[in-house]
Amino acid sequence: MNAHSPIQNWLKENNAKHQWHPMQPPKAVEADPPLIVQRGEGVFVEDIDGKRYIDCQGGLWCVNAGHNRAPIKDAITRQMDQLQYYTTFPGSTNAPSIELSAKLCEIAAPEDIAKVFFCLGGSDATESAFKIARQYWKLMGQGEKTKIISLRNGYHGLHFGGMSACGGNAWKRVYEPMVPGFFQVESPHLYRNPFTDDPEELSAICAALLEREIEHQHPDTVAAIIAEPIQGAGGVIVPPASYWPKLREICDRQNVLLIADEVITGLGRSGTLFGSRGWGVKPDIMCMAKGLTSGYLPLGATLIGRRVAEAWDRGGPLSVFMQGYTYSGHPLACAAALAAIDLTLEEKLTENAADVGAYFIGRLKATIGDHPNVGDIRGKGLMIAVELVKDRKTKEPYTPDDAYPNKVSNACVSNGIIIRCIVNKLIISPPLTFTREHVDQVVEVLRKAVEQ
Repeated sequence: MNAHSPIQNWLKENNAKHQWHPMQPPKAVEADPPLIVQRGEGVFVEDIDGKRYIDCQGGLWCVNAGHNRAPIKDAITRQMDQLQYYTTFPGSTNAPSIELSAKLCEIAAPEDIAKVFFCLGGSDATESAFKIARQYWKLMGQGEKTKIISLRNGYHGLHFGGMSACGGNAWKRVYEPMVPGFFQVESPHLYRNPFTDDPEELSAICAALLEREIEHQHPDTVAAIIAEPIQGAGGVIVPPASYWPKLREICDRQNVLLIADEVITGLGRSGTLFGSRGWGVKPDIMCMAKGLTSGYLPLGATLIGRRVAEAWDRGGPLSVFMQGYTYSGHPLACAAALAAIDLTLEEKLTENAADVGAYFIGRLKATIGDHPNVGDIRGKGLMIAVELVKDRKTKEPYTPDDAYPNKVSNACVSNGIIIRCIVNKLIISPPLTFTREHVDQVVEVLRKAVEQ
């Protein structure tokens, strides 16, 4: 396609004219149409005009193995030549879904994962987890245990169940009322909390508040706690190292299930294969998507621990898992996931995320950490946030009406770096194939953008 082809002109003319884009006012998108991304290669993408960018958002937290990887594309093509689709509803299945379920149980053996349910994405995976948790307690003869407790700033998808568990009003205000039975407690946000600057003290306080809420609701009515090992959309909030072990202790003490929302952290992004593994914790249920296929095809999975799965062995009228999607276990998506997992393990992308992520955070702190409008730089692995503030002393944040954060992000895009801006936070989540050389390029562009 040349620079002035009719197709290219048509795409530009119709950009945002007919399509609603996620989490944006339609009129605003029409007034400022989005970047049309046309190609990808490794950590780079190219727009419709042929301009190349470093993809510092990894598509949307998901292109872990990088763009245009032949092993994943070839796996999809081979499967397409054999079977493009067949259902996993009663009476049939397909080979890639069998292979992938076994592979996930293998790599999650330290968490004692025994079963896998496939869906289409993260929102489906958390929704399925809530259903599994409630059904588990019914099978165990404790049918009153239905309530779900989550953390403020947490994000668990936009189905009504997941949205009800979300800890931010921005995601759900216009769709209220939410589903009953969902409750939020304080998250251990070291940069923004009303309690303390000491991480261990904050961990203890937030854990105590959580346990107090369970006791207030009464443990006999609480089914599960859901949390992200590192809160993603809420602003890359990394909890103190002792917080997740405290979550596990509380769940064991109060007889409550622990659901780890690993949609972003699953398969390496946080510097360990699973985010919860990085805290030394075994959840009862794990939710995965995004990096599962490296974004090549839509796929989600809910991983069920052995103790929970064994409840279905009891049989009886309540043992039917009444959940499913037309595309559950889609063979093309499962084939892509098997290839993506192999790449992750063979190329040691998890270890690279830990190494390059630490280097990235160090370079950011050394380069822009003292800037008067940079309040906090935080992250783990290749999940990083730069929080922009009006005043470093008061931590006054920029609001959605303030132009500065978007100007910084737009300046980065103008200079070939795609960084996602969420209100006052610049989110950095590149492919796990990122190198230190890529980091140096990004940091220099970001430095100029912040100062500019």
